[in-house]
Amino acid sequence: MNTILRNPLILPVFIPTFLLRLGSGLLLPILPLYAKSFDISYGLVGLVLAAEGIGHLVGDLPAAIVLNRIGRKAAMLLGVLTVALCGAGLFFAPTILMVFLLRFVGGIGGALWDISRYAYLADATAAHQRGRALSVFGGISRIGTFLGPVIGGYIASVTSVKYPFLVYGGITLLAAVVAAIAVEASRKRVSPPQHGFVRHFANIFRANRKNLITAGTGQLFAQTIRSGRYIIIPLYGAEILGLGYEQIGLIMTASGFIDMMMFYPAGVIMDRFGRKFANVPSFALQAVGMALIPLTEAFAAYLNLPFFSVGLITGEFIALLLAASLLGFGNGLSSGAMMTLGADLAPRDALSEFLGLWRLIGDGGRMSGPVCVGYVADLLGLSPAALAIAGIGLSAAGIFLFLVPETLEKQQVTTASP
Repeated sequence: MNTILRNPLILPVFIPTFLLRLGSGLLLPILPLYAKSFDISYGLVGLVLAAEGIGHLVGDLPAAIVLNRIGRKAAMLLGVLTVALCGAGLFFAPTILMVFLLRFVGGIGGALWDISRYAYLADATAAHQRGRALSVFGGISRIGTFLGPVIGGYIASVTSVKYPFLVYGGITLLAAVVAAIAVEASRKRVSPPQHGFVRHFANIFRANRKNLITAGTGQLFAQTIRSGRYIIIPLYGAEILGLGYEQIGLIMTASGFIDMMMFYPAGVIMDRFGRKFANVPSFALQAVGMALIPLTEAFAAYLNLPFFSVGLITGEFIALLLAASLLGFGNGLSSGAMMTLGADLAPRDALSEFLGLWRLIGDGGRMSGPVCVGYVADLLGLSPAALAIAGIGLSAAGIFLFLVPETLEKQQVTTASP
């Protein structure tokens, strides 16, 4: 036990990450339905879910500068405390505008937390072990995502749809306490950019534009399908299939369990065979799983037999569970993959700034998923929205297959050279 706790990643990063993901997992089955309770359109529901991603977008680049100026520990604590306060504040939000603003500000805090822990991980891991280390990080996140939905769905079903937000705030505050105890203050502080904020990042983008455009586009599409499932599954389950909070929570927990079980195999695949061998099948399978969701209503008719329908277990439940499970399996194959790819590509002399740009692109995808689902659903319905997201996921697989170079070989050659 002491050996485990002495691991430089366990207390400073892994445990706070688990707690944050557990808290956010509580909200997965209820957040779209909470937003819909304000009697708004699918487009506005998507915008509310995207608000956190918009906050990330706004905060990513400033977070990299703040990290360099105030140090890693202060940046982590400031970020996680902002997330906690904004999350708990959703319980008291009287209007949908306040919900949007709280999620937006929470996203800015999340950007600061993400960049600081990401830089810590990139510094603390060797290139030839990075895939496994970051897949474990992704796996820790997935454990929280696996446990959270069923708890959140249960809390909402026995109290109201608002109470999971209070629990989320409390769990996130606990993560802040662990980080405050375990994270050491950075010894080195980097001087501010010599040529201004915008020019500084423009120079870094120009120096790395090929990787940021090709791999960045792949990441943009990848994060779009990843975030899109978190709005499609609850809304389709509730609005089309008529499932309740507990059923949706169970489905997302089962999907999260399968996702979670793949984190170590994903790391081994990335470090032994290459990053492509994880990324390409991952997003191809997610595209298939997403495309199956519009078929669940028809498939459920064949499953609504007496020996299938017991309590919460109905034909609709089983049909959506199967599609969500394939999504979980596919996503698990790329556990930690986007962080690994970014860390592989990042120049050592501008690590935090590059990772800020990398996170900016990824957060654009996280924001795009809910917005795309909401916009298409308002125009055409939830089924076409699912198919649109499936097409984006398939595009991600194609980009990683044909346009993004294999970074594992590059890293091994670099490590072996004197």
